[in-house]
This record gives sequence, structure tokens and C-alpha cells, in this order.
Amino acid sequence: MAGHRVVELPASNLKKGITEVLYAKGYIAKYKVVEDGQFPTIKIALKYDSISRQSAITGLERVSKPGLRRYAGARTMPRVLNGMGIAIVSTSKGVMTQREARDLNVGGEVLCYVY
Repeated sequence: MAGHRVVELPASNLKKGITEVLYAKGYIAKYKVVEDGQFPTIKIALKYDSISRQSAITGLERVSKPGLRRYAGARTMPRVLNGMGIAIVSTSKGVMTQREARDLNVGGEVLCYVY
């Protein structure tokens, strides 16, 4: 993962799901789950524009919090920056974007907005 800024965080199934969505949508360069003993970690290589040196993730906003969970039905999924960003949603069918949840006709907890 040379040439990229690497972030390391403790692994959980939710964090793995969010990481997979960010990788699939092109917001991160690559990631690796390291299963060292009792405490697995996730290493994420952040993606940057080669010319302007801007991060691919210009904004990340947490929506659902432990004190106030935010849910959305399949028909009421939020639009982020009028379609320019994504909302990451935790559904009964796994962690996915709001577009995928709308296509599968499932609702869930809106975790965050990425743009």
C-alpha cells in the first residue's frame, strides 16, 4: 500500500461492510483485513487525485448516532448532494448504498453520507 496514506482501525462486521462499499464506489484505493490473533484490524489506503492532491472523500457526515437512530424506508431513501454523493445504509440484506437499497426495495438504518 505504498504511495497512499494508510489508515488502520479495529475491525468489525459493520466497518468491513462500510469499507467494501467505499471501495466498490471508488472512494478508497484498496483495503486489507489483517486477522492478527485476537484483535483483527482493517488497513485502508485512501485515494487521492494525482494532480490536485485532493482526497476522493471530500466530506463524510454521520447520520445515525447511538442516541438517535435514523431509519429510512425503500421509498424515502435520502439523496446526497442531488445524486453526487452516496448514503451508506445498513439493511437486513447487508450494508449497501441508498441506490442499491432502493433497487432491492429494502429500508434500513442510514449510517452516513459520503461525498
